[in-house]
Amino acid sequence: MKRRLLIAASALLLAGCGSAPRIEDHANQTPKLDLKTYLNGPLMAHGVFTDRAGSVKRRFTVQMQAHWQGDVGTLEEDFVYSDGSKERRVWTITQLGPQRYKGAAADVVGEARGEAAGNALRWRYTLKLPVDGSVYEVDFDDWFYLMDDKVLLNKATMSKFGFKLGEVTLVFVKP
Repeated sequence: MKRRLLIAASALLLAGCGSAPRIEDHANQTPKLDLKTYLNGPLMAHGVFTDRAGSVKRRFTVQMQAHWQGDVGTLEEDFVYSDGSKERRVWTITQLGPQRYKGAAADVVGEARGEAAGNALRWRYTLKLPVDGSVYEVDFDDWFYLMDDKVLLNKATMSKFGFKLGEVTLVFVKP
């Protein structure tokens, strides 16, 4: 019995030692994500918010319109939630270099930072999130994966003080 407990404890310890994802891990993945190409024109997204246990707490759709002028892009997002509530966010995204970006929106604290490689983009920011009459500053760690010229997957981890609150999963589709 002690041997089984030791093996189980070792397995749990090793599982916790896995390395965190790195943007460099995607450098050779295709198709290559070019934000100026993908985030251009109309887009639609469908998503869910799940809590720490994986239970779906909210479903939503997002109608988007994006365009670029040089290295500065605008992404207008109109959210409609399954309970009928609505939300709007307008991002200003600036390309800082071949694979680096910064972004700003009215409900983002400071600026968002992004880095791309291959088919992926990692986008990190702090969002002012209204919940039951209060506003909380919540950290987002977004990973985007270009599947083909029409579909972009997004998985975001939400945390506060380093503790995971839940995840947002989105599927973006170009018409």
